[in-house]
Amino acid sequence: MSGQTLQVLRRAFPILLGAVLFAMGIYALLHLLRDVDSGAILAQIKSTPWTALWGAIGGTFVAYVALAFYDVYALRYIGKSLSGGIVALGGFLGYAFGNTIGVSVVSGGAVRYRIYSAYGLNAFEVAAISGYIGLALGTGLTLVGLAALAVHPHAVIGYLPYGPMTVRVVAGGLFAVSVALIVWMSFADRRLTVMGYQLRMPPPRDLGGQVIVVLLDIASASFALWILLPAGKPDFATFVAIYSTAMMVGVLSHVPGGVGVFETVVIGTLPADVPVGDAAAALLLFRLIYYLVPFAIGFLIVALNEARVAGGWVGRLLSRLPAPMQPALSTLHGLVPSLTGLVAFGYGIYLLAITMIPSVRTDAMAEGDLISTLLREGGTLASAVAGVTLLIIAHGLARRVSSAYWLAIVTLLGGAAGALLDGGNWPSALVLSLGVLALLPLHKSFDRHGPLTQGVFGPRWFLMMTAVVCATAAFAYYVNRTVPYTTDLWVEFAPDSDTPRALRSGLAASAMLLFFCLFLALRPTQQRSGSAPDPMARAAAILQQTQDPAGWLALTGDKKLLFSEQNDAFLMYAVYRGRWVAFGDPIGNPERFASLGAQFIDQAARANARPVLYGVSQAHLPIWTDLGFGMNRIGDEAIVNLKGRGTTPPTDLTFEVLHPPHNHVFTELKEVSDAWLHGASGQDKKFSVGLFAPEYLSNFEIAVLRRAGQIVAFANLLPANNGQTQGVDLLRYRPEEGAEIIGTLLSHSMAYAAETGAQYFSLGIAPLAGLSDKTVGRTWNQFGRLIYRHGGAFDSFEALRTFKQWFDPEWHPRYVALPPNVSPLVIMSDMASLVSGLPRRQRLRQSKTS
Repeated sequence: MSGQTLQVLRRAFPILLGAVLFAMGIYALLHLLRDVDSGAILAQIKSTPWTALWGAIGGTFVAYVALAFYDVYALRYIGKSLSGGIVALGGFLGYAFGNTIGVSVVSGGAVRYRIYSAYGLNAFEVAAISGYIGLALGTGLTLVGLAALAVHPHAVIGYLPYGPMTVRVVAGGLFAVSVALIVWMSFADRRLTVMGYQLRMPPPRDLGGQVIVVLLDIASASFALWILLPAGKPDFATFVAIYSTAMMVGVLSHVPGGVGVFETVVIGTLPADVPVGDAAAALLLFRLIYYLVPFAIGFLIVALNEARVAGGWVGRLLSRLPAPMQPALSTLHGLVPSLTGLVAFGYGIYLLAITMIPSVRTDAMAEGDLISTLLREGGTLASAVAGVTLLIIAHGLARRVSSAYWLAIVTLLGGAAGALLDGGNWPSALVLSLGVLALLPLHKSFDRHGPLTQGVFGPRWFLMMTAVVCATAAFAYYVNRTVPYTTDLWVEFAPDSDTPRALRSGLAASAMLLFFCLFLALRPTQQRSGSAPDPMARAAAILQQTQDPAGWLALTGDKKLLFSEQNDAFLMYAVYRGRWVAFGDPIGNPERFASLGAQFIDQAARANARPVLYGVSQAHLPIWTDLGFGMNRIGDEAIVNLKGRGTTPPTDLTFEVLHPPHNHVFTELKEVSDAWLHGASGQDKKFSVGLFAPEYLSNFEIAVLRRAGQIVAFANLLPANNGQTQGVDLLRYRPEEGAEIIGTLLSHSMAYAAETGAQYFSLGIAPLAGLSDKTVGRTWNQFGRLIYRHGGAFDSFEALRTFKQWFDPEWHPRYVALPPNVSPLVIMSDMASLVSGLPRRQRLRQSKTS
């Protein structure tokens, strides 16, 4: 099996596993509900006491307050602090969106880094916060579940082939060992290495506070469900064990919100005298209160913030918010497209679901009333078509297409009208109308023009559509299973013919979705790259005007080039693991950068890839934020001002600058390069570092140091800004000379640059200051020598930065620009593999031994 096939399988495995678990959860849930009438569930929901509803709302409120304290302790863990309002906003939105979307560490982390990065936190630190939260939550659920099982083992006896005493002893033993290990690591400040990553516990005081937060979180959330359950439910302490187990299984399944999986575990572990239908009603209410209500509040916060930016009376009202909160609120704009697409997708599922639910016929709809029958038929079909339409255009909304936005508004209004026609379903019409009101302030976020189907709908989208269709079909079967099937159902028209209407609506929706999928599959393949003929020659001409020395890396040949329509600017990028990773800012005419960025996003979408920009400068940040990227600072470029620098101290080495061509010295340069590679990584880096090849080096002057006539070190010089700026790319030396020779070579190169009229000299990017002193720095040190140029000659991040600081440079921040819901942890790990040119396992193994 080829390496490419294995890579595809590794990428597809989590998606397929989630789909299988989702299908198993839905199947198990339908099996548990096989004897329950859907009408009884709705009746039980309507009869739920208000005291239970308010109790569930109160439990949810306390649980989300406790969840925000996870962020507080995560910030303390990495040595950072933010104001309470900022942490409350970031924590609440992170959990409100992450809990509903699923894979909360990733989706919740994407929300957090947008907010927290506005206050100076970088991508590494926000990723560490997300990792801490995921680990703390998972550990807390596991330990609380073990403790509860040790006290109340009967909660899972029906699911395990062991007796109560065995379950009690095993659960209690695992709990005691785990707690002892955690306490020992905290008090002794010891670290545990797992799969190459070092884990350490918080100090004892913070560990105690985290324990209280975990207990409060789990107790409050489980109470929100327990209070909704009917008579016969277990005591609260026993139910905590059930809830913790169900939550852990749901989280591990990676199914959004654990839908189907969580419910199956809870219903299956409840006592036999609890009616299954009543338990299902309680679980449905819990979903609405604990997941959808916070998500709706979070989306309302985003919508109100957009209205605040737009002005008007809402803007005047919200302008009174504290000034320290304004930077956090300004970051929410970039979340709008993805959240709107998610909301549209959810409304689409909702509309498909209500077409399957039997309607309550109003008194005005008498038997045999043809007009009533036509109205209900039309309303049901309109709801089904509107649901499929929203599923399809959700992709366009996430891509900020303006036509998708206005079509979503029209579709929601049409769905509301269809709900009113379908038996006067005014609650659904109200829900859909509220969605329209929430979307209205967001119109400025959808400013891109193009066809709704522009961009490829990839395997993940097709799998999601399949899951929706299967789940809808299963729901329709469950709701209408008591009606004997005959072919006459398809042509039966009457006001109370709910099952025939559901069948016809399901057929119409499935046919519409099938035709759309066939259209996508059969349309002609479009060109993925905008590169013109002879791209290297065209790029070399544009590079004469580059402002960044690193722009010359476009000539290495390991990156693709995307040119502007006017062919006076281009952007270089590499394709890696389903992502298009651009390197640095666009090069050429700055007036083309915004359109070139939009073109890059569209081209990546057509290739079913996610666009990422690595190493972009501060000069063009507004372009990327306007295009919906989140900016994360990854390091600083060291720029040395050559004005007034002293002369280079004398040494026994001879400095010389060689002008191209370099055929006469290439053999000697290769000897130096091979010796350096043998003592470093063993092979050339890629992407962000130049290539040791005659065709590449022939474009540049090469600075060399000789000892007794023999070349012992060299670096190719990169010109920029019409000669006003210079930089270095490949910097190699014979290992026996020692790393100190780097400083000598750079000092001579700077003196030469100043003599030839340059004013600035770029030493490349150095990692963020102070990172190695934090726990997160220990994780990323293994990538440092791979990601950062010349990192292989230094022991750590700080050593590389300290070396560059010796030249007294000005530090200019550099960023990685990520689309929403993309984890900086994953991107930076991928960057290390992309630069090193090694598979992930081999790269990790090498970084540990180097």
